[in-house]
Amino acid sequence: MCGVLIGSPVIFLQIWRFVAPGLYHREKRVLLPFTIISTLCFLAGAAFGYFVVFPPAFRFLLGYASDILDPLPAVSEYFSLSLRLLIAFGIVFELPVFMVFLGKAGVVNTVFLRRNRKYALLISFVVAAILTPTPDVVNQLFMAGPLIVLYEISIVAVAVFAKKTFFGFSGAGDEPDNIDSDNKVHSNEEQ
Repeated sequence: MCGVLIGSPVIFLQIWRFVAPGLYHREKRVLLPFTIISTLCFLAGAAFGYFVVFPPAFRFLLGYASDILDPLPAVSEYFSLSLRLLIAFGIVFELPVFMVFLGKAGVVNTVFLRRNRKYALLISFVVAAILTPTPDVVNQLFMAGPLIVLYEISIVAVAVFAKKTFFGFSGAGDEPDNIDSDNKVHSNEEQ
């Protein structure tokens, strides 16, 4: 897994070279910043998980030590815990990018996100309880806290970057101007 992480720039370059010839210019213009921002968000989440969350999680697991029980974590257990935290927090930090994508696709908008904030709060704690590898509340709070902050950042990001939907998509409840009451599509010249 570490080799995939280290080799990921070359892997992504090869994927890009395969996909890029089949994309239109406007699709390339959207995809390149999206990829860069997505990568930066994932790396920020992985760094947050490793430097902020991993030390207390490991201390929690070592806290089971007593006169009878000596903690002897194997290297594989150490790497398993750190890898799970890196991947979980990397994915969690992708939330603003994912919400902007949904906003550009017309699935969500700022009104929808603000109206459903209370459900997002509940879902943040449920996701944190599922994704954190240790059963302690502190690590769940370390994941739920950033999820809530990232949700608020997502609201701002959708307001700023998803004002217009992707070409061919319309927002929820929005009807394009070129559809009449019989659901027939007309070109702008016919209207």
